[in-house]
Amino acid sequence: MKILPDYEHMEYRDVYTCLLHRYRHILGLWQPDIGPYGGLLNVVVDGFFIIGWMYLPPHDPHVDDPMRFKPLFRIHLMERKSATVECMYGHKGPHNGHIQIVKKDEFSTKCNQTDHHRMSGGRQEEFRTWLREEWGRTLEDIFHEHMQELILMKFIYTSQYDNCLTYRRIYLPPSNADDLLKPGLFKGTYGSHGLEIVMLSFHGKKAKGTKITGDPNIPAGQQTVEIDLAHPIQLPDIENLRNFNELSRIVLEVQEQVRREQQEEEEGQDEEEGRFRQGDSQQVEQPAQRDDAGAEGTEAAGAAAAQESAPTSQPFVLPVGVISRNEDYPRTCRMCFYGTGLIAGHGFTSPERTPGIFILFDDDRFGFIWLELKSFSLYSRIKVSFQNAEAPSREAFDEMLKNIQSMTT
Repeated sequence: MKILPDYEHMEYRDVYTCLLHRYRHILGLWQPDIGPYGGLLNVVVDGFFIIGWMYLPPHDPHVDDPMRFKPLFRIHLMERKSATVECMYGHKGPHNGHIQIVKKDEFSTKCNQTDHHRMSGGRQEEFRTWLREEWGRTLEDIFHEHMQELILMKFIYTSQYDNCLTYRRIYLPPSNADDLLKPGLFKGTYGSHGLEIVMLSFHGKKAKGTKITGDPNIPAGQQTVEIDLAHPIQLPDIENLRNFNELSRIVLEVQEQVRREQQEEEEGQDEEEGRFRQGDSQQVEQPAQRDDAGAEGTEAAGAAAAQESAPTSQPFVLPVGVISRNEDYPRTCRMCFYGTGLIAGHGFTSPERTPGIFILFDDDRFGFIWLELKSFSLYSRIKVSFQNAEAPSREAFDEMLKNIQSMTT
């Protein structure tokens, strides 16, 4: 007979020393190293337990539904001065596991009884169960052959880990009062790949969407979209907006404008460097500083003016021919900006940034039209209050972004 721990008579000192203090470094948000797929783990204190919850997007394409979550491991005191790690993976209840804290921002888990993950019906039953949990449907319900292949591929790839994973810390993005909207984590639609988790962060005149979960085309850690806040886009009237060619013309004109500005900036820098090399540094240095400040001021003023001049809301409809997983998208938006989206072949081959348009719907939802793919992604905020997830500094957050991107480059 299994003897349960006597929590009532357990001293808080023992709980702190053997549980909270020993495992304090694993509290917070983490991304598992599962190839291109990634993930979102939240480790929290729950009474006398420390529990690792894996957060999963809602079933495709219901992007506004709440997140799902399931426990992957838990740590608690079975007796005084002895913390026990249990794997929660599978459907046979808690069983023996192990956690190794590699360093402050990295730890790994191992299941010591992987037979608890097996089902009596073999791999077919395991796949059917996983499919119901992951997608909320059966394989027969999915008529798209390519989508079936992607789903089967993900099951084969992810199930081989058996909850033996390495996790790396991630932080929530820092926010400023003048951000276009509050940064944070969002669920987004990605065609046949289903719903994925994206982190929206702001970096001066740019906003970036970084994948926390990914797929074989664009892996977790990569920057899926980049929004140019210095180049707002005025949508045409609702009838012309239905015309894809008209919207495409507007976006491509802005793309050409951005290209010219970048070229002029590069030529100006080359010219300035040439003058420095000629020993004219004293005369060039001061005007260059004024030019930079002027450029930044112009960009900031441009973005601010776009927000002030834009109507509080304007009608929105997807152009004819643009594919959307979710037809239940907002029919009004606040403002739009030029942006680029990252596309690639299977295995992250031949990646390239292609033009698109960022659409701000409200405080919790935005969209992106991928011009080249004729596709629309809808993003909805993850409304979960994550603890122990704030970055100690802006530099630490930027370094974290670089690290998770380098894992899949």
